[in-house]
Amino acid sequence: MSTNRDIAILGVGMHPWGKWGKNFVEYGVKAARDALADSGVNWRDIQFVSGAATIRNGYPGQVAGATFAQALGWQGAQVNTSYAACASGSQALAAARSKILSGECEVALVIGSDTTPKGFLKPQPGDRPDDPDWVRFRLGITNPTYFALYARRRIEMYGDTLEDFAQVKIKNAQHGLSNVNARYRKVFNAADVAASPMVADPLRLMDICATSDGAAAIIVSSVEYARKIGKAKAPRIAAISTVTPTFASALVEMPDIATDSAVAVPAQSFRAALPRKAYEEAGIGPADVSVAEVYDLSTALELDWIEDLQLCARGDAARLLREGATRVGGRLPVNPSGGLACFGEAVPAQALAQVCELTWQLRGQAGERQVANAKVGITANQGLFGHGSSVIVKA
Repeated sequence: MSTNRDIAILGVGMHPWGKWGKNFVEYGVKAARDALADSGVNWRDIQFVSGAATIRNGYPGQVAGATFAQALGWQGAQVNTSYAACASGSQALAAARSKILSGECEVALVIGSDTTPKGFLKPQPGDRPDDPDWVRFRLGITNPTYFALYARRRIEMYGDTLEDFAQVKIKNAQHGLSNVNARYRKVFNAADVAASPMVADPLRLMDICATSDGAAAIIVSSVEYARKIGKAKAPRIAAISTVTPTFASALVEMPDIATDSAVAVPAQSFRAALPRKAYEEAGIGPADVSVAEVYDLSTALELDWIEDLQLCARGDAARLLREGATRVGGRLPVNPSGGLACFGEAVPAQALAQVCELTWQLRGQAGERQVANAKVGITANQGLFGHGSSVIVKA
């Protein structure tokens, strides 16, 4: 694949994750200003603002691009807002890349920010039987219920154990301990995980991510613009995959409550399709990956993602974990940021936060969680309604 499809990452910024009780715009402005400072680009020079939307903050949340453009100061930039559930950030990033590669702009700000409710990320109230998200909550199929079903599938099919799941939490907690942007910075052991309340058997509270406030922002540009401002060696985005599922579905995917029939055609894996398209677009393969940031909504799902990324064969992810391969210092670190285990979900920001982490890793700026000789990073992320993403960043 031609390198002229790459775009440069000039700057990244984040607002720390937590439960701050403030307006989401405040978080986003902080992240944007940090990204601008990191890039050395003046806000007045930004030509395109691509915002990842949240639907829980009313009207301003649904026009995130313009909301942040106004908060930073109207200066005439073109604007976009993308909503794709947890993949909203990647969709906003893809929109910016398209503008840059088409020649319509040289430099863009991509931004996502959220203030989340306490407890579940649930549908708005009301009686809506034609809304699949409402239906699954009406049936009691909350997010942790899905996560638990996936976990049980791993136990039955591959022999994974509760101890394996606990080790994912322990690993990610250790990674996130030194991450100033992480919400939870605490070491855990197996006894801590086992003592936490059962949420959806076999998953306990420490196996499942929280909901959080937070923000992430990225300044991206054409490779030519990066050279012009003295950042020719900036990390580059080599691929963004946002494919939808393919009939027939192999697994139940939220908010569905049943798979397609796979009698007539072979079953397909949606999550595995996301990185497959990214590898093809970037012209690389799983063997080239140095580090991965995956959407660990639960501890067991991290193991699924490792296999979906083709970083090992199906059923072998727990073995990699037991060997220490997925730790910082291992041969294939996964979630060096601490992942959702340490951050929780700030939906529009999360996919961008993954790219921020890969940028710091490829720059060698990750401090105690630094992955040695990181050259290629990949993200994996899934949202509702057939949304998901995989982004490849290379040095």
